[in-house]
Amino acid sequence: MRNATRPVKVGEVQIGGGAPISVQSMTNTDTRDVQATVKQIRALQEAGCDIVRVAVVDQEAAACLEQIINHTSVPIVADIHFDYRLALASLEAGVAKLRLNPGNIGSEDKVRTVVQAAQERRVPIRIGVNSGSVSAAHLEKYGRTATAMVESALEHVAIFERLNFHDIVISLKSTDIDMTIQAYEQLSQRVSYPLHLGITEAGTKWFGTIKSACGLGALLSRGIGDTIRVSLTADPVEEVRVGWAILSAMDLRHRGPVFISCPTCGRTEIDLEGICAEVEKRLSDFPLPLTIAVMGCAVNGPGEARHAHLGIAGGQGVGLIFRHGQIVKKVAEDKLVDALVDEANRILEEHKDGR
Repeated sequence: MRNATRPVKVGEVQIGGGAPISVQSMTNTDTRDVQATVKQIRALQEAGCDIVRVAVVDQEAAACLEQIINHTSVPIVADIHFDYRLALASLEAGVAKLRLNPGNIGSEDKVRTVVQAAQERRVPIRIGVNSGSVSAAHLEKYGRTATAMVESALEHVAIFERLNFHDIVISLKSTDIDMTIQAYEQLSQRVSYPLHLGITEAGTKWFGTIKSACGLGALLSRGIGDTIRVSLTADPVEEVRVGWAILSAMDLRHRGPVFISCPTCGRTEIDLEGICAEVEKRLSDFPLPLTIAVMGCAVNGPGEARHAHLGIAGGQGVGLIFRHGQIVKKVAEDKLVDALVDEANRILEEHKDGR
């Protein structure tokens, strides 16, 4: 059961209020290079990204936002640090949301100026507090802890609330999984604003994926979280793919196939690893949310994977194609992937025909 939170609209995408958990990412292009940034945003959207954040490093970058927004159709979030004037310029350009770390924007007056400008345009703000950006006062009082992060966030929430501004999303990210979980658990008990989940500085594609899955999975399993961003030192498209994989694995939201396969063992008599890789490659963009199983032998075949919409059960140089546990055909090993793809396309045609 997901925690009940307030709805916040980011362009046409709703965060919180029972809306599907959205997947976010951030461009790693120079925002001042409009062509490269637009190209990457489109690639992210094609991969399933619901909301895209861009870095606004200076006034030149802010001046490019209007062109970027005009050439893309996904909500654009301006990532602001240090200079509140960049937030004001981003709002003028028409961004759908601001991401601020109020602790490095400056005085409360500057924060207030940004909030009032966002309020006039009905643009939400994400208060982003990382473990490395907690205010000195809270660090001295609580140390580098989850509580310090929470109190820092609530301090800024209080400023927004005094201005009658409630289109707020909050994130409390640390590279430490336990600290991140503790922070979100504490905050979720004290506010009803939607929460943006992430493990910051998670790492490379391989280790960062594991670390993010552990942290985000733990929070999502507690009903905490309304939108996610997987932070990887990799192509941002990989962040989107991992985000969807996490949501699919937890049966929270699906986009395209879910692939399952058994571990190899002494009974495996086909090239299971190679077949799995080829199946994922050829069906990664398949439009239906099918569960597709690639199983190495009869033990883990149609019986154990009966819940799968479609699958392969391997044998000695051959394999069975099955649907919902029912065997469709027996084919040679070198034809297995082709036969599976053909059967998937048959399911797609049946879906189009309403069967």
